[in-house]
Amino acid sequence: MNILEKIISVKKEGKKQIAVLIDPDKLNATELTNLVSKVKNSPINYILVGGSLLSSDQMDEYIGLIKQNINIPVIIFPGSVHQISNKADGILFLSLISGRNPEFLIGSQVVAAPLLKRTKLEVLSTGYILVDSGVQTTASYISNTTPLPRDKADIAVATALASEMIGHKLLYLDGGSGAKLEVPSEMISAVKKHIDIPLIIGGGINTKEKLETAFNFGADLVVIGTAIEKNQDFLDDVVKVVNS
Repeated sequence: MNILEKIISVKKEGKKQIAVLIDPDKLNATELTNLVSKVKNSPINYILVGGSLLSSDQMDEYIGLIKQNINIPVIIFPGSVHQISNKADGILFLSLISGRNPEFLIGSQVVAAPLLKRTKLEVLSTGYILVDSGVQTTASYISNTTPLPRDKADIAVATALASEMIGHKLLYLDGGSGAKLEVPSEMISAVKKHIDIPLIIGGGINTKEKLETAFNFGADLVVIGTAIEKNQDFLDDVVKVVNS
């Protein structure tokens, strides 16, 4: 069973999944090793690797280290066409559908497609929606796009429907790295009611309560990054939520 089939299968069973996002710019090798050790003994389903900027050249090294120590899928969460590694299992092939910058709607994808064709990576077609999180994030700054307003669930629904009709296999609502506020529960619920593809939620989820809320309002897969970068013990709270 490939990654997409697993996500869909678990969704049909009514179960929830968790991914940890690792930004090579934010963790040194020792911190990464400690985190992977914690993840190995937890119910985490996937590890995402990548970032909006990624100024370091350690992506291959870090993915290799993760794969040596843990047996769960490693998926690239790319911020640019340079973030491709054949050491991973898959890649989110993102289209930034909340913005109107053609470079992130189709331009970078055209450049990346021939490169990806030559790899073994499972390519996961994903509609990516940035939601206002109270601060300007690296993702919104680098992409030169405006996130969706937090109080415009109807726009999020229309955008999500368009994503599904275009043919994306996953939908990702994200506050962005370092988000001050999480994606509003009302927006998660509204989008969930109108799409059939799996719904991923990320950004600003830094408490057990916020994680529970994201799941309760419709997230099929929740991605946690900054909270665990700042405090790896937060993984213990994540485990409690998943086990419950």
